[in-house]
Amino acid sequence: MGLEGYLEELADSGRPLRVSKLANLTQLTPDERAEFEQAWPGLDADRRVQILNQLNDLAEDNPELNFDAVYLASLQDRDPRVRTAALDGLWEYEERELIPILVGLLRGDEDAEVRAAAALSLGRFVVLGEFGSLRPSDVTVVEDALTESINDLGEIEDVRARALESIGARSEPWVRDLITDAYSGESHRMQVSAIHAMGRSCDEEWLPEVIQQLQNEDPEIRYEAATAAGMIGDESTVPHLAFLVHDEDTEVQEVAIEALAEIGGPEARGILTRALTSGDPLAQDAARDALASMELAGAVEDEDSDDF
Repeated sequence: MGLEGYLEELADSGRPLRVSKLANLTQLTPDERAEFEQAWPGLDADRRVQILNQLNDLAEDNPELNFDAVYLASLQDRDPRVRTAALDGLWEYEERELIPILVGLLRGDEDAEVRAAAALSLGRFVVLGEFGSLRPSDVTVVEDALTESINDLGEIEDVRARALESIGARSEPWVRDLITDAYSGESHRMQVSAIHAMGRSCDEEWLPEVIQQLQNEDPEIRYEAATAAGMIGDESTVPHLAFLVHDEDTEVQEVAIEALAEIGGPEARGILTRALTSGDPLAQDAARDALASMELAGAVEDEDSDDF
């Protein structure tokens, strides 16, 4: 069946969506992309959302599948759910052509969830700029859009918070000021994102704040602090993370165990090994996966060392 026939099949909302056949939408040629873009808006909105969510799952399970053409065509969709799902699908897309589209969505989309997703998506370009892999003019465009959103007090708080998380990877004094202002402010949502931004900065100067918040009574704060500790990767946080291995909040447990694996070292390994016999099923399973991840990372490092 050619693409035209398959698109007709997809358009029939009465027919069950066969996930295995969605691979027909991978690596579209220019002609196929034009054909897709013409047919796609005619599909029922719920159907479009369902398809994109399935494509996202497929792409996550199989990196060889590439649905970028579908996602890019969906960024201007009339349904905000479709636009959001398309942004989720483009989480690894790093071509600079996407920057003005994301900036346009962040600044002008009518839907706050889409604007927040666009702010998050710009975060990868912040990282590229930090490593010198982006044109200076593009870096300026990205930074201006994110800081504009952060400073716009009329903007939905979740959008401002996501923008702060994204800009956190930029190692500039003015970014540190933005994080400090949000962290010390009265907004709980902005404080949560400020802690996340501390982690994205990978700056050890934030360690006192991160360690302090690992003991916060709010599980959302503990979660972000554990995430930040893992991203910063300093072994001084390991003893503090150890207390969260059996946290009453299961999400905090899991992220603390993941952070220990990311940080690595003998002390972290010992904590994870002891968790295997703790009698806590969740901690046991998470620790087992974390230790396997550490072993894999060690094997990769050994291979890289052998290359030299």
